Amino acid sequence: MLRLVQVENGAVRGLPAADPRITSFKGIPFAAPPVGGNRWRAPQPAEDWEGVLKAHEFAPVSMQVRQEIDDNNIYTREWAVEPDIAMSEDCLYLNVWTPAKHADEKLPVYVWYFGGGLQVGHPAEMEFDGERIARRGIVVVTINYRLNIFGFLCHPEITAESPDAPANFGNLDQQAATRWVKRNIAAFGGDPDQITIGGQSAGGGSVMSQLTSPQNEGLFQRAIIESGIFTRLYPGTLLPPMRSNLQEAEHGGIEFFKYLGVSTLAEARKLDAVYLRDKAVAHGGFWGTVADQQFQVGNPFDLFVQNKRWKVPVMLGHTSSEFFSTPKVESYEEFKQLAADMFGEDADTFLELSGVQRDTVQEAAERASVSGIEYAIRIAAQANADSGGAPPLYYYNFDAEIPGWDNPGTFHSVDLWFFFETLAKCWRPFVGKHYDLARQMCNYTAHFIRTGDPNGQDSTGEALPRWEPYTPDAPYGMVFADQAEFARQQPGGIMNFLVQQYFKNAKNAKNANSGTEKEESPI
Repeated sequence: MLRLVQVENGAVRGLPAADPRITSFKGIPFAAPPVGGNRWRAPQPAEDWEGVLKAHEFAPVSMQVRQEIDDNNIYTREWAVEPDIAMSEDCLYLNVWTPAKHADEKLPVYVWYFGGGLQVGHPAEMEFDGERIARRGIVVVTINYRLNIFGFLCHPEITAESPDAPANFGNLDQQAATRWVKRNIAAFGGDPDQITIGGQSAGGGSVMSQLTSPQNEGLFQRAIIESGIFTRLYPGTLLPPMRSNLQEAEHGGIEFFKYLGVSTLAEARKLDAVYLRDKAVAHGGFWGTVADQQFQVGNPFDLFVQNKRWKVPVMLGHTSSEFFSTPKVESYEEFKQLAADMFGEDADTFLELSGVQRDTVQEAAERASVSGIEYAIRIAAQANADSGGAPPLYYYNFDAEIPGWDNPGTFHSVDLWFFFETLAKCWRPFVGKHYDLARQMCNYTAHFIRTGDPNGQDSTGEALPRWEPYTPDAPYGMVFADQAEFARQQPGGIMNFLVQQYFKNAKNAKNANSGTEKEESPI
């Protein structure tokens, strides 16, 4: 087994995982500590070390709000089980699980970006244990990155100092870690030319950002997006915010500096990290990805739909009960006005499909309610097909029965236990059918990482149920319920109508702007 490896900065020693056929390496630095003059700066090269680095423990997590265990909060109850976990601004480390016995095995590689709204989260969460995926012949890498004010502050002084990297330091950390993997993963038995990036929630949104960044040519060959693709639908629907304008984001940084009582970047860099974190929390607001025209050249969803992205196979989906978008109306007149504003001459079709003329407004609004992520995926999949010769997209819907006294349904993030096959770490009373489903889901994931196609054998030796790519003629997906089953079902009438309207509106907007804008692909 590979217990001792040589990477670009020195020797690293790992430990046997629970399964001694797997070696885990935890807390390997992939960049210099982002402290002092490196705060709010693109990640810098890590320094060499002498001797052997003992990669035996997770590094401290990124600076973020301390999570308190609260039985009334499903997310802290599910994952924030170590409220006193070590936390530091010095956080740019990654973890590797490898099944390789020798460095020349060229195993496929999975690089994972955790979620948490770009505000909280870390790779030491117990559901992200990479051992079970590694047992399937995959080298698994989980990476840490800067969050909130530390990862996403913008300010004119920062832009002036580094015009080529003025923002999105958390995303640049992800990119730098993935580049580190490409340079070093062969030492762990991995193939630097067979890298899959994956993430869930904000981690999935980060995969979208990496997919649409012009800086990432050849960096990865496949992508997995779990509950991380969004676009706007009905007015008032909450979405993960993205700041579209660097100057606007810089103004937010100026206002925050005023709140801190500092006038220069140099002064702000001298502030204590805990003090800075707490002031950012008190100040409020969202600190996240911005279109800086360097790393991020536009809204990732829009770029994806315009096929301005790296053309790699994608596996993507959602849970069955997360992020539903519903019309916010209280009367028939409001419903009629919303339909007219959104759909113009097709408003009557929408009203008929929703049944507002025969049911109550509330019932009609519920009928018009759709999964916002499913809506975004179907748009992206249609655009992918329209591009001609594009790589396949594989769509899934996680609809398993989730046990527990809280009767939670398929809440956002619960599928992580299944994709990583880490159910045994969870407090929920999972039974045999859940473990069978997790085995299947983890196998699909491993096959996709290996080939760009999720199909192959189950661990039982039998073929997994066939998972076909999503196409406009066959807009089907895999349903993960009591077991994996490919569902050949057309989307509902409302969903079909909404997707068609998206493209109709986009075409009308393009025609209206024809001749006034020059459109160039950044990729």
